[in-house]
Amino acid sequence: MKTHLQELEAESIYILREVAAQFQRPAILFSGGKDSIVVTHLAYKAFYPAKLPFPLVHIDTGHNFQETLDYRDALVKKLGAELIVGSVQESIDTGRVKEETGYNASRNALQTTTLLDTIEKYKFDACIGGARRDEEKARAKERIFSHRDDFGQWNPKNQRPELWNIFNGRKNMGEHFRVFPISNWTEMDVWQYILQEKIELPSLYYTHKRKVFQRDGQWLAAEDCIKRKPDEVVVEKEVRCRTIGDITCTGLTLSTAHSLEDIVAEIAATRVTERGGRADDKRSETAMEDRKKLGYF
Repeated sequence: MKTHLQELEAESIYILREVAAQFQRPAILFSGGKDSIVVTHLAYKAFYPAKLPFPLVHIDTGHNFQETLDYRDALVKKLGAELIVGSVQESIDTGRVKEETGYNASRNALQTTTLLDTIEKYKFDACIGGARRDEEKARAKERIFSHRDDFGQWNPKNQRPELWNIFNGRKNMGEHFRVFPISNWTEMDVWQYILQEKIELPSLYYTHKRKVFQRDGQWLAAEDCIKRKPDEVVVEKEVRCRTIGDITCTGLTLSTAHSLEDIVAEIAATRVTERGGRADDKRSETAMEDRKKLGYF
């Protein structure tokens, strides 16, 4: 009898091999977060001992945690993988997007244009992501093979059936797919799998001391890319990241979890959702779905 983690791993590896078989130029969307790290680990296992057949595509906002960038570069070197970086700063400099201003300014939404430009430049026909259906209500609407039109947009009402794990990757010229191999995993599954496989993670996921300030009930990193209000006081706290993204929208969690075992126990006891600390999801009731329709991850 297989364990539930073995079942999930087998399903994900099957999906990754389907991607390699059906598409000509697939890539892994790599954020440096735990989910994209697990997807990369699964892809490594799916094709071992051959070289990873997918390049890693990282959309760099210019406001990433340095720990994330250091981890990315070390992993690419370890795997001997191809790394492609799309720069949001370059999109700003060339006038493709306009940078937000004010206290709540973020480059997170600007990633969409940079991502679509990168997909077009390198002619990717499938982009593999680490999204899971339990993350957020818009994510729950996704198929595993998620069709995008020739503008890179997603229509939640135009999703293809996936009966008996039969995936339809047919598309017209200019269209592409986003593929989510760990759609059926939960946050706890991911952490238990990381523990089981002894997967290395960025140090941000473990409790560490960091200068932070509180805004709207969230702890945010006190970095230069976030404009603080006069009454927002910087203090030093023991925190960790539960999910990693652009510094401006990544909430930090007060924690004492210094090991994977500690994190698993902490997740089991928490009553706050994983994306409860993401400021970008709080912009509106349908913030994630609106971004996805425009071509977001």
